[in-house]
Amino acid sequence: MNPTVVSFIYLVAGVLFILGIKGLTKPKTAVRGNKLSALGMLIAVIVTLLDGDVVNYNFIIAGVLVGSGIGAVMALKIQMTSMPQMVALLNGFGGGASLTIALAEYFSKLGSAPESFSEILTPVVATSSNFGSGPEGTIALVSIGLTVLIGALTLTGSLVAFAKLQELMKKSYGLPGGPIGNGIFLVASAVAVVCLVLNPGNTAAMVAIVGLALLLGLFLVMPIGGADMPVVIALLNSYSGIAAALAGFILGNTVLIVAGSLVGTSGLILTQIMCVAMNRSLTNVLFGKMAAGGEVIDADEIYAGKVTSAQPDEVAMMLEMAKRVVIVPGYGMAMAQAQHAVRELADSMEAKGVEVEYGIHPVAGRMPGHMNVLLAEAEVPYDKLVEMERINPTFEDTDVVIVIGANDVTNPMARESEGSPIYGMPILNVDKAKNVVVIKRSLSPGFAGLPNPLFAMDHTVMVYGDGKKAVVEMTTALNQA
Repeated sequence: MNPTVVSFIYLVAGVLFILGIKGLTKPKTAVRGNKLSALGMLIAVIVTLLDGDVVNYNFIIAGVLVGSGIGAVMALKIQMTSMPQMVALLNGFGGGASLTIALAEYFSKLGSAPESFSEILTPVVATSSNFGSGPEGTIALVSIGLTVLIGALTLTGSLVAFAKLQELMKKSYGLPGGPIGNGIFLVASAVAVVCLVLNPGNTAAMVAIVGLALLLGLFLVMPIGGADMPVVIALLNSYSGIAAALAGFILGNTVLIVAGSLVGTSGLILTQIMCVAMNRSLTNVLFGKMAAGGEVIDADEIYAGKVTSAQPDEVAMMLEMAKRVVIVPGYGMAMAQAQHAVRELADSMEAKGVEVEYGIHPVAGRMPGHMNVLLAEAEVPYDKLVEMERINPTFEDTDVVIVIGANDVTNPMARESEGSPIYGMPILNVDKAKNVVVIKRSLSPGFAGLPNPLFAMDHTVMVYGDGKKAVVEMTTALNQA
């Protein structure tokens, strides 16, 4: 194909990527944004296949068929409650793809692929000229080394994140010395990259990069707790984008550079937003540290004799008298798969003239936008989903707040207890409402391991049990009133 035509089509694909990401910033335009991005990628893939030096399309066709089949099954079978695990896994696949591209290009430039592990460790005669003339060869080697490093790190880090979210890994592990151990691994990986650039034929250096990076990905994510998973997922997404952009440099593919750069930068921006929302520094998240804790907080002292429970029909009476109700969803709603029941409750209240909105905390759930996705699946109108900054000033004028499965994001300790691990984290100020209803299985703490004084306040009632069942009973009682 004409290079000018190819460049123009790549430009069109890049514009579609940008418009797609812009659409993803709002729930109302997210579906359209996703379709635009997918269209851009389809165009880019087709043009690349038609323009590139493809020797055999059989493997490509087979890969498309197998991958499409697996993707279709995953899309149909995976529950929305498991979407964080799905995202983590896809991040890992992206890193793994960049890793294999870099390794294939490296051994291709050396002139022959190794047939055994012993051959991989055997140095060969090669210089930077194998990878390009002049400075281009050095740049190509640096790109290959960094792609392998970031791709391998993203692969194992994402697999660990998946295992943690799926609760396959319930304990936290780390290197002796914590951050110091991770730092040593990172420095060793960087040294291996330098060795590869100085001596391109030193295949042992490449093996060292792969091995160290795979271990680094494991030890970076294993100590990190579930409360920080939204940040970790955003960061790993950024890593996969950076690896893809570097792979684009290796292959000389413009659209891959653009797409990877967009994913990498948007992931970093999202990571920063998540850190601000949790009042956490990125450094502490990476090294698995919560904020410095003060004295141990006794849950019995906070709850003893102060918690009031209620039945769903009693809550229905409160809702019938209310003029404005705000629903605050959390991960418990996801676990109970109660999003459709919540929407039906909201519909019943609105039929009686009650104003209903949803207060959305940016890190509620286990990935950015988790609650938005679940409520969108239940066809909750986009304009009913109100961000924390806009919903907080309205709580004082709210008759009833229904908290379903949210804990740390509603905990007043974040405002009042300077010694607590979550102090300073922006929260939904639900305690300012006239009445609060908390639907929860028990008084167990959230990810931060802290009791929640909200549960013991005079204007709060606890509805214990399965979230979906409780909401359905509230709806039934309200419709019969």
